[in-house]
Amino acid sequence: MTLTCKHGPHIRDLGEFGLINLISRNVRSSPKVSVGIGDDAAAFTFQEGCVALATSDMLVEGVHFDLTFCDPFRLGRKSLAVNLSDIAAMGGAPGCFLLSLAIPETLPVNFIELFTAGMLGLADEHGAVLVGGDTCASRGGLVISVTLYGEQKGERIVQRRGARPGDGIFVTGTLGDSALGLELLMNGHGEGSCITRHLDPTPRVCEGMALAEAGLPTAMIDISDGLLADLGHILECSRVGARLHLEMIPLSREFSAHVASLPERDYSLAISGGEDYELLFTAPPHKRDAIRSLFAKLGTPVTEIGEITENSGMSLLSPEGKPIASDRKGFDHFPLRQQLHTGTPSQRPRACHENLSKKG
Repeated sequence: MTLTCKHGPHIRDLGEFGLINLISRNVRSSPKVSVGIGDDAAAFTFQEGCVALATSDMLVEGVHFDLTFCDPFRLGRKSLAVNLSDIAAMGGAPGCFLLSLAIPETLPVNFIELFTAGMLGLADEHGAVLVGGDTCASRGGLVISVTLYGEQKGERIVQRRGARPGDGIFVTGTLGDSALGLELLMNGHGEGSCITRHLDPTPRVCEGMALAEAGLPTAMIDISDGLLADLGHILECSRVGARLHLEMIPLSREFSAHVASLPERDYSLAISGGEDYELLFTAPPHKRDAIRSLFAKLGTPVTEIGEITENSGMSLLSPEGKPIASDRKGFDHFPLRQQLHTGTPSQRPRACHENLSKKG
């Protein structure tokens, strides 16, 4: 996979309409799209009885990604994955999406070819269709903006509000891998499962839809800014508190091997690191068996890590059962001060981003 594309023509040699043709030539057709790329606006329909979901994310070079260790193919996939994860967090099915790019004129055409191949490949995996967007020149770095539309029946949509005292707190997959992957990349490593998790995350679309259609979650969110920060959004919207058990946090084999080499077992990346794009949801205790059965059929790990409490605030318990201080701050583009949730100052840049449409 090409990390840099230094040879061949540049975007300035292609022109705007040549660029549009380059992006659109591999877009598949869909019966839901009556007017696609090439007109003033797109036209598409939703399934009868469904309502529309919409989410938008922007990725800026130097803020969300670094092209010295982020190849164009996986960057294309990740640019769409973050939006797919938002739709998944509400139990929706992905539909059509818009892609807008601000591109330096010296960027190689081959970069956009690889970027588009990655994005459209992931779109095909989840039934999403590119229907338009915008392009312009950038005097700085590359800027990527994706707006994705999804659908779901109104009564099945899962929101952040809805968690109730006594509900269990569940999470899919493992946590901290993406943050560790970024740390490894910044330290010169180029391979490994955690690096893959950072560069090419897996949006839990099937899992989100299955949970919603089974009516299991009371509240749900995707983990983009870190476990504590995103759980904090559920608590604020639901007006409840939570108790988390640190030893229950699911860790991958590579992450566990990493923290085992530290003087003291360090969970900070697992609870504060973002961009895992796992699903975090709450559900009543009597639905625990149904949740486990569902995820056994899906083949996706799911772990219960705590419970919702009546009193506001979040309690984090160590493996020894001792309280751990937590300020619940996640990644913030305009911070007064950046620090980890455990109170330890953060020494590493973050590649996380906050979707404005997620604000509770």
